[in-house]
Amino acid sequence: MKIRRALVASLLLWLVTSLLMAALPGWFKDSFLHLDEELENATAEGKRLVLYFHQEECPYCKRMLEVNFTQRDIEAKARAQFHFIAINIWGDLEVTDLRGKVTSEKDFAHDQRVQFTPTLLFLDEQGRVTFRLNGYYPPERFSALLDYSAQHPAPAGSFQDFLAARAGPQPSTELHQDPSYLPHPLKLNQRPSTKPLLLLFEQPSCQACDELHREGLARDEARELLGQFDVALVDFGSTEPLITPDGREMTARDWSRELGINYTPTLLFLGTGGQEVFRTDSYIRPYHIATSLAYVATGAYQRQPEFQRFIQERIETRRESGETGPPKLWD
Repeated sequence: MKIRRALVASLLLWLVTSLLMAALPGWFKDSFLHLDEELENATAEGKRLVLYFHQEECPYCKRMLEVNFTQRDIEAKARAQFHFIAINIWGDLEVTDLRGKVTSEKDFAHDQRVQFTPTLLFLDEQGRVTFRLNGYYPPERFSALLDYSAQHPAPAGSFQDFLAARAGPQPSTELHQDPSYLPHPLKLNQRPSTKPLLLLFEQPSCQACDELHREGLARDEARELLGQFDVALVDFGSTEPLITPDGREMTARDWSRELGINYTPTLLFLGTGGQEVFRTDSYIRPYHIATSLAYVATGAYQRQPEFQRFIQERIETRRESGETGPPKLWD
């Protein structure tokens, strides 16, 4: 009986893994992971080098591969303007980084502070990161990111400025302010509690922001976890003045730029000491929104600096409690 149960468990694990895995596109480069040479080759062809960090059992990687990379316009842009190199964040293959240091895939991913998969690093001719995509972008936004990152010379303005210029003026709409959030004008150096601070960087006419509040933050687990934070809503493009946690007065727009906010909604978490401890700045579904809240609310980030390992811990806990199959992300 025990052998039969073990076989069934192994089969279920294999099925789950198979469902969450997808093959890399054929136009990814076959690479020995000598990144200094890969950069030189890409530059010689007038292309940009992109480092694609991934892992098995990653639903967002699967989504990127099966939805984004199968779009004809995205594939055409990727082939014509970029060299994509895949790196497994738990892999043991040898990597030679841009400075000639020899390391492993997993150690290189750790050095690059990869917390989400997929993570894509877009590099210029000098090997400088011109854009970092932490997680998943839907196809339309990802296609625009390829246009932005393919520019020669490297773009001087932000990706948000690039999108705004393409889209033209946006209609004025209300942000998703909630009575439980900190009141405006924000004085983040004078909070009434010592809870960690969750900053929601959003903007009007933002479908992903609407979805965050309609689905991600509306679910029971997320609402319960939100009670463990002071929450502040920041209009990242606004000229409204605010006072930062360290007591400086500036506009919301200037502070957003200083913090490198390039996506809305971005969830930025500050610890009780006012320091940034975690952020999500890409499209994620309710399961990972709740996981991000739990990662900070429980203090798990202090004992486990690898967010992906924390996700795996939660998945293992689900399996031990009798739940089977991957989390439902796309329903």
